[in-house]
Amino acid sequence: MDVTGVVLAAGAGTRAGGPKALRRTADGVAWLEIACTALRDAGCREVIVVLGAQADEAVALVPSRAVALVASNWQDGQSASLGTGLAAAATSGTDAVLVTLVDLPEQTAAAARRVIDAGADDGSAALARAHYNGEPGYPVLMGRDHWKGVSDAWTGDTGAKDYLHDHLTMDVDCTDLGGGQDSGEPQV
Repeated sequence: MDVTGVVLAAGAGTRAGGPKALRRTADGVAWLEIACTALRDAGCREVIVVLGAQADEAVALVPSRAVALVASNWQDGQSASLGTGLAAAATSGTDAVLVTLVDLPEQTAAAARRVIDAGADDGSAALARAHYNGEPGYPVLMGRDHWKGVSDAWTGDTGAKDYLHDHLTMDVDCTDLGGGQDSGEPQV
């Protein structure tokens, strides 16, 4: 199955003290680098990073092996970012997208690989989501057959949440792999 990774990194991060696309680990590694590497190492053919707030600064942190795009309507919420990522993936002929958020610096390539593997037999009909301790998280695998339904269902900052809830989404337990919690703490 041909999978394109999509990193959603457009938000202003108002509760976190600024855009999470600009954040780094204590060791100085950009969260964008971590997210892109996890998706690439999981087997994504290409990785698309969707930027928005302070995109001019954030683009410098996007690894050269990823494609940076700016969601012109990023202020509309996660749905706008997801729309930008899906539109770009649609032009590549990929079977599915594996979506993650920039604010998951503990997420691993192993979790992403597990989600891809769980949906691999379904190809463009795949719909799988990582779960951590029984709670839905990221990454989310969405086959091409679902993109229209997702785009019809999203609003504001809900992204694909309602669509995933209403459709038979494969829950993939990734608890043992860690990394499912977002890091929304303010910058220090």
